[in-house]
Amino acid sequence: MKIKMQKNKIYILTMIAVLILSITFLSASENFIGGKNIRIENEHNEIINENQENNGGEENETEEEENSQSLLNGLECANAEARPFAVMLTGDLEAWPLSGTGDADLVFEMPVVTGGITRYMVVYSCGNPAEIGSIRSARHDFIPIAMGFDAILAHWGGSHFALDKLNNKIMDNINALYLDGSVFYRKPGLPKPHDGFTTIERLQEYSKRMGYRLENKFKGYKFYDEENPADKNGSLTIGYYSIYKVAYDYNAKTNSYLRFKGDKKDVDKLDSEQISVKNVAIMFAASRQIEGQYNDVDIEGEGKAIVYQNGWEIKGTWQKDKNNLKSKLYFYNEAGEEIKFVAGKIWIQVVEPGQVVKWEIER
Repeated sequence: MKIKMQKNKIYILTMIAVLILSITFLSASENFIGGKNIRIENEHNEIINENQENNGGEENETEEEENSQSLLNGLECANAEARPFAVMLTGDLEAWPLSGTGDADLVFEMPVVTGGITRYMVVYSCGNPAEIGSIRSARHDFIPIAMGFDAILAHWGGSHFALDKLNNKIMDNINALYLDGSVFYRKPGLPKPHDGFTTIERLQEYSKRMGYRLENKFKGYKFYDEENPADKNGSLTIGYYSIYKVAYDYNAKTNSYLRFKGDKKDVDKLDSEQISVKNVAIMFAASRQIEGQYNDVDIEGEGKAIVYQNGWEIKGTWQKDKNNLKSKLYFYNEAGEEIKFVAGKIWIQVVEPGQVVKWEIER
């Protein structure tokens, strides 16, 4: 009788142990139950599959991380969500051709003398050229535009109008006057002030040290899902002063606009390739000289605009909230709808209301 009681006791204890082990095993093995979360780790304790449903016992392959669409040019790239850098470049012919313009996601060109020389602000998010230059000074007119793109502004000094704002930390910026020989460098054989250059890597590293935010908050432009080119070539002429005249030849086969400056091909010095863009946007904005050497352009508020894309001319308006420096620069058609862009490079040209902008379609 005593032996029988001992056997029953052992049996009960054994059953309790089995029950505890079963509960523990089922809790740790959710992947055997359909619809449960799956958490599988490899030998390095890295999670390789999570939140999958049981698909009849079939294993789902881990998908590779996809690139995001750039908010500046509509193309997919690894740096699409990175905060862009806006770099001030010279428009002087002595420094032509420039380095890095062909890789810019967006370029903003504006006169720094009324009816005279222009200057560039090249904006990079996806683009990462081997070098960028020649870098020149900041002007106050460019600051609201750079802020509207949520960019970090890189420049070599500036007018006192611009530096008054930048030194008061109106926006994140990188001034080469204090970083010559480190973040920025001079190339031998080039005359000053056209010998200043930098790279995206140098700008990124400095921005990290300064604690600048590196994630993009720009609202972004709208882009077409696919291109719809016209069937005829065309030419666009922008009547900047004399040797600074700009022209674009539209090629219907490639659906691109090839850029000219002063009747010569505008090329990137890094590869000698002619600059080719998908969109050209014209902003009409009045300007006036201040202190006899600086320009003051009305780039906040609104005005007339023309956008060239797909071989078509779209007339409308531009708008930028003058009460909000960080506001986006918008382009609208005559129906009041925001204009979509063709995915690819955008060049924005600021011209005086009376300057010639001529579009001709090949007959």
